[in-house]
Amino acid sequence: MANAEVMRGDDAIRVCIDNCTACRRVCLETLADCLKQGGRLAEPGHLRLLMDCADICETSARFMLRGSDLHSRTCFACAEVCAACATACEEMGDEGMMEACADACRRCEESCRRMSGGVMPQPLNPEAAQRFADLPA
Repeated sequence: MANAEVMRGDDAIRVCIDNCTACRRVCLETLADCLKQGGRLAEPGHLRLLMDCADICETSARFMLRGSDLHSRTCFACAEVCAACATACEEMGDEGMMEACADACRRCEESCRRMSGGVMPQPLNPEAAQRFADLPA
């Protein structure tokens, strides 16, 4: 996909970028809220998952913004992490912030699944792998 496709405003890509950006923001806000509230909301595994989700959302948005040919791979990973984060937030209970986080994660998961084609990417073929390896640093 060329960067011009993103610049011209391809709707599915734009929605996915927006969902990734919103999910990142909500995960970081939720992380701060969990640290303030403490208790089971501040369990290390839950906090790590919120950070993982925020990071992969940012990475996926950046891959799409620059028109990377590998964006479907980051979107697949993002959908998986968002699904796990949404489930974890839902299991925390009916907290306002937890519900908002789960909703943002589900929206991002759905749009990233569409971007990735919904299936685990196959390994790069040797020619494609070499092409990416030969790119200047």
